[in-house]
Amino acid sequence: MLKKNDIISLQITSATAEGSGVGRAEDGTAVFVPLSAVGDELRVRIVKVKKTYAFGRIEEIVAPSEARIEPDCPLFRQCGGCVWRHITYAEECRVKEQKVRDAVERIGGIQTAFQPILACDTTDRYRNKAQLPVGRDKDGRLQIGFYAFHSHRIIDCKDCALQPKQFAEVIRVTRDFVNDYDISVYDEATGKGRLRHLYIRLGEVTNELMVCYVVNGNGLKHEDILVQTLRETLPNLKTVVFNSNRENTNVILGKKNRIAYGNGCIEDVLCGLTFKISPFSFWQVNRTQAEKLYAKAREYAALSGDELLLDLYCGTGTIGLTMARDCRSLVGVEIIPDAVRDAEENAARNGIRNARFICADAPEAAERLRKEGLSPNVVILDPPRKGCGEELVKTIRQMEPQRVVYVSCDPATLARDLKYFSENGYVTCEVTPCDMFSRTAHVESVALLKRTKNYTI
Repeated sequence: MLKKNDIISLQITSATAEGSGVGRAEDGTAVFVPLSAVGDELRVRIVKVKKTYAFGRIEEIVAPSEARIEPDCPLFRQCGGCVWRHITYAEECRVKEQKVRDAVERIGGIQTAFQPILACDTTDRYRNKAQLPVGRDKDGRLQIGFYAFHSHRIIDCKDCALQPKQFAEVIRVTRDFVNDYDISVYDEATGKGRLRHLYIRLGEVTNELMVCYVVNGNGLKHEDILVQTLRETLPNLKTVVFNSNRENTNVILGKKNRIAYGNGCIEDVLCGLTFKISPFSFWQVNRTQAEKLYAKAREYAALSGDELLLDLYCGTGTIGLTMARDCRSLVGVEIIPDAVRDAEENAARNGIRNARFICADAPEAAERLRKEGLSPNVVILDPPRKGCGEELVKTIRQMEPQRVVYVSCDPATLARDLKYFSENGYVTCEVTPCDMFSRTAHVESVALLKRTKNYTI
């Protein structure tokens, strides 16, 4: 039986979605080993033992996997962002494809067709958004960066390989300002201090830059100097916003924004449409991959021009609006009022007149629309990580759309919901994984479901 601090030989035969390799000890116990790769032969120290599995740490790489590469980021082993910088991108895509397939088949009990993953054209500098906590270490040194894995300890980062180079300039200007003017930073333990987060967004096509400071109050002393320095340093700076968050919470943004420069938003282009992006707006972090994902969703929707399209969890309207010209009418549903207002503005900005948007949560709105007699031909779903749930699936079933296109950011909840759909008269025809966040543990996917003709409510 394995014990803590045992050192064992281990061959890694599979990988978890969270970035750990898995091997079997001599007694059959599954051992999870971070930073390992499928095919590695290792000497591993056991650091924790549970009833049916254990966790280990690499002591020696006896023979490396063919998929293993040298990590290209000095913070990789400390930061909680990337988990796959030690393997090839081809191997990362294989692991992510397998994660989606395993979830759908094992959790959902669904046998269906799987398309190859929509891979990234580039694995670095693709993020158009950064949310960087600000704090001090135990020695009082300023830290702006990312939380270490499963902690709130900030790993100081001057330039992240997943983010545009411009973000490093914003970090540098902010760091110099805080140090030069002795700006207080937030302490989670005491709830005191001013600057909590640095929040940056970039329009990939427009190159418009937004900088937002989340503060424990209304603003920062000498903030006019900070804004002026940003303007002088970053010629594409479009707006600077101060967001007030006085709550003792892990939620980054507070409810109130104050514009210090510009108009409080930027614009970007997706699938040929122009969208307004505010600090509160949902916007795909990897725009290029979002276009691939939306193209697959549009293919699955198979619109001919005469359909009523219902877009649940529509956010700022991105998915539905990119399909609006292919259908008779579009109804979008979103619970966040600011996002609904943005969606309405986005429709007007792009001359789309066959769309309307409702502010409500998806189950409530779907039930309301059903009672109004609305009968959509196609339903688009893009829920948060928790998925749709059984009640919403039943409501969709009662509206009897011919097709459902499900965009998912979590394979486990996708699989669960596909099972609910199968119990309510819908068959899963095909699933396509999409790598929206290369080098991280996350994988998106899109599924096509069709109503079974012989199913009756």
